Amino acid sequence: MIEFIHPADDSETRLTAHLPAEIDTVALGAALARALQPGLKIWLRGNLGSGKTTFTRGVLRGLGHAAKVKSPTYTLIEPYSVSRLNLYHFDFYRFNSPDEYLDAGLDEYFAGDGVCLVEWPDKAVPYLPAPDLEIVLQPEANGRRADITGQTDAGQKCLIELAKALRGANPAPVSE
Repeated sequence: MIEFIHPADDSETRLTAHLPAEIDTVALGAALARALQPGLKIWLRGNLGSGKTTFTRGVLRGLGHAAKVKSPTYTLIEPYSVSRLNLYHFDFYRFNSPDEYLDAGLDEYFAGDGVCLVEWPDKAVPYLPAPDLEIVLQPEANGRRADITGQTDAGQKCLIELAKALRGANPAPVSE
């Protein structure tokens, strides 16, 4: 079940989706790929094994990337030039201090037009730029749940486009 809330006022736009199987997580990522715009910063939150890399694989599949998608746990970043975008997949899980973000010189990636998907963003705060979209993946009975929130105007526009893409794929579950 998917619930989309886009208030008439300027308050938070959000989408919640129940994802019964891994393929549903991949499909949600692929749907988001159609809504991405250059320069978006996306934070992926969730415990180990919650589906952050699986979701990113879906985004990349939606952009046309057919090769293997590796977790950047040891490399910090996996860059992809796909479709119309440069996409950078980060994983800060191994950071012991936020200063490691500065030491690694990663801030230049966030200043450009690339889409940045960041796993474990809290490990780089306060240096990491604020997200346009925040995606929280968490286990629940019979699968996992994705809570996606638009944090900026660009993030809210992306979320509206995601809801449209989901509506086209499965019109009944999306509500406004």
